[in-house]
Amino acid sequence: MKKSHIITLLIVLFSMVLTQAQDLVKYDYLEIIVIQKMNNSGKIKRIKVEEQPSLIGKLITIKEIEALKETSTLLNYMNSNNWEFVDRKAITELNNPIWMSYLFRKRK
Repeated sequence: MKKSHIITLLIVLFSMVLTQAQDLVKYDYLEIIVIQKMNNSGKIKRIKVEEQPSLIGKLITIKEIEALKETSTLLNYMNSNNWEFVDRKAITELNNPIWMSYLFRKRK
């Protein structure tokens, strides 16, 4: 009888360790739209950030992000606030500004 209790206890403990090991890391994602002129070497024409749930309760604000003037400044600002750069996608058309979508993530 005691062996069955010990075995049951070991099984329960082992299953708890396995379930904790399988927890997924959760992230907040933030998309920032950057509008640049063609061949302007990183100078930003405009930054657009829409209200997103991932900004609620964070130290960064939309006004601070939209006030930035260069892509390197944007990346440094986000990095200093512990937002990790994930991806960038660009939409270009001839003789039009370049629209780029920067995607950042932060561990919850």
